[in-house]
Amino acid sequence: MGEVRVIEIHESVYANNDRTADILRQQLTAQGTLFLNVMSGPGSGKTTTLTALINRLKGELRIGEMDVDNESSLDAQRVADATGVQSLQIHNGGLCHIDADMTSRALLQYDTTGLDLLILENIGNLVCPAEFDTGSHKRVMLLSVPEGDDKPLKYPLMFETSDVVLINKIDTMDYFDFDMNKARERILKLNPQARIFPISAKTGEGLDAVCDWIREEVKRNQSALPIE
Repeated sequence: MGEVRVIEIHESVYANNDRTADILRQQLTAQGTLFLNVMSGPGSGKTTTLTALINRLKGELRIGEMDVDNESSLDAQRVADATGVQSLQIHNGGLCHIDADMTSRALLQYDTTGLDLLILENIGNLVCPAEFDTGSHKRVMLLSVPEGDDKPLKYPLMFETSDVVLINKIDTMDYFDFDMNKARERILKLNPQARIFPISAKTGEGLDAVCDWIREEVKRNQSALPIE
């Protein structure tokens, strides 16, 4: 009978990524840049939502934006054209996620010095992006009404690891079987600390509250800067 060797690995397979993420987070904090990782499934309205938020905030905050996609640069170009902010497209070679090392290498091509806010529009996927720390300060995910209120049951890790959940497309509530109370209950059961904002990127409803949250987080992040 052949010999079977058993090797116990006690260190997380994500440990190297987590260390890189911590270093990146510290670097961005030191320069006063709040980094948001925005995630969702395909078609939730991430690009439209981010464009609307950036246009509301760009007069008072210095903002940069990055998009992750397998091949195209469509989303990055849409954001740049609609907002006028600098946008960087990251092609991730067909992977289902982006990690802290990829983010760090992308930022070598993107001068974030002087930015108050850096936004990463992650790839449309409710599984892999939830598993990888990108070095962001906060994780924001979008759940759209047409996707259904049962998404927290199907993709719990995404909701467990997100600081903020934007429930988008509330202007379509009359056309879909979506129960807002059930959605809230399911999200908070997984993540009692999650902030939930019902919004419509199309009509603008609820976006002012999200902007207020972003302002608070930028201020909190910059309050950590040493006094010169």
